[in-house]
Amino acid sequence: MTLKGKGNETLQHDASPIQPHAEDTSANAAPSQKEIRRRAYEIYLERNGQPGDELDDWLRAERELQKIALFQQGWNRLHEQHESENGN
Repeated sequence: MTLKGKGNETLQHDASPIQPHAEDTSANAAPSQKEIRRRAYEIYLERNGQPGDELDDWLRAERELQKIALFQQGWNRLHEQHESENGN
């Protein structure tokens, strides 16, 4: 099943979950609009495609992806610190 989204973009109902690309967002913890749009669409599907909460979906997606990026930043920092302490 396909749906038409804004900008004449065809959206797939059977889309697989989006795995955020930490390398794309970890530098500044700001996910791309494409990543946010994908996650917001997943959230829309999770609530059975009921209209009316587009802004809430977008804001939730943005928050989730920012948290993931910040976590990845911290993880990378800890990993680099651990490697430098162990001489790797």
